[in-house]
Amino acid sequence: MSSSPNGLTPYPIVQAPMAGGASCPLLAAAVCEAGGLGFLAGGYKTADGMYQEIKQVRALTRRPFGVNLVMPQTGCVDPAAVEAYRGQLAGEASWYGISLADEDVYSTCDDGYEAKLAILLEDPVAAVSFTFGCPGASALAALRKAGTRTTVTVTSVEEARTAQHAGADALCVQGVEAGGHQGTHRDDPQADGTAAVGLLALVGQVRESVSLPIIAAGGLMRGSQIAAVLAAGAEAAQLGTAFLACPESGADPLHKKSLTDPLFVRTELTRAFSGRPARGLVNRFMREHGPYAPAAYPQVHHLTSALRRAAAAAGDPQGMALWAGQGHRLARTLPAGELVEVLAAELAEAQSALKAMQMRSAS
Repeated sequence: MSSSPNGLTPYPIVQAPMAGGASCPLLAAAVCEAGGLGFLAGGYKTADGMYQEIKQVRALTRRPFGVNLVMPQTGCVDPAAVEAYRGQLAGEASWYGISLADEDVYSTCDDGYEAKLAILLEDPVAAVSFTFGCPGASALAALRKAGTRTTVTVTSVEEARTAQHAGADALCVQGVEAGGHQGTHRDDPQADGTAAVGLLALVGQVRESVSLPIIAAGGLMRGSQIAAVLAAGAEAAQLGTAFLACPESGADPLHKKSLTDPLFVRTELTRAFSGRPARGLVNRFMREHGPYAPAAYPQVHHLTSALRRAAAAAGDPQGMALWAGQGHRLARTLPAGELVEVLAAELAEAQSALKAMQMRSAS
């Protein structure tokens, strides 16, 4: 069986860095111990908060692991559109008994990126990945000098070429099937619902356009699907929703239960919760507010954070951001280490079957 890119782990299985608490130290360490590459999400926490989680993972495992950083957002945001959306959410706030009047949505737009990068250069981890953009060549070179392997999330051939030119070591090629945020480098509302490409098609396009190793991401839940993306040209697969239901995951129990709840029958891309396109289970909040949400990240994320917390506290999944990929109904509530082993066994079985078929065809 092939190993992950750059030989960091025995299995070509990467646990996606899911911001918001799901990709916690317990989950990352369990995946690493089982032979996959566990990731912490650096997003939505302070630089010190990120570093404390790094230390927790190091206390749980000696194996390589990674940290994901969210690139600073520099696009123009229309304050009037954000304030109009605040008004749109007034009924929601009243329902949960909270106020959005004093929510400061403009204070942090860079997610503490420079401070987090400085920590990762001073005390390196094995791998660092980036979302919502590509770092400059100097940052990637500095990480490489520190002994860190870098990966840039891309959703198009153009973004893949940009990452290769900047000096990334690998690409996380994200198909439209992926749960959570689409990692596009530029948030273009005009492209909503039209520009995203399915994973297998995108892996093929990127494979023929750049020479970097590919980690494929988007809707993958079984070892046979990992075998498919490896056959298409990827060197590893990144799975998020598959690990979301694990007991080690820091996701809210309501979120975990919703993945296989018959009440939630499909997923959609929406700006309702964060102002950036993200795939989640279709619920009341998404249906009622998605059409009115502006392209304003992270302002909308900050605006809705209190609402999402209140919904979770009230036990109401209809008001939560239930991020999930298109394969969510295949979620298994296995311990993370066991899930890695099951995925690896399914992958080996699929690869053996493919090899046997090829031998029969050749004879």
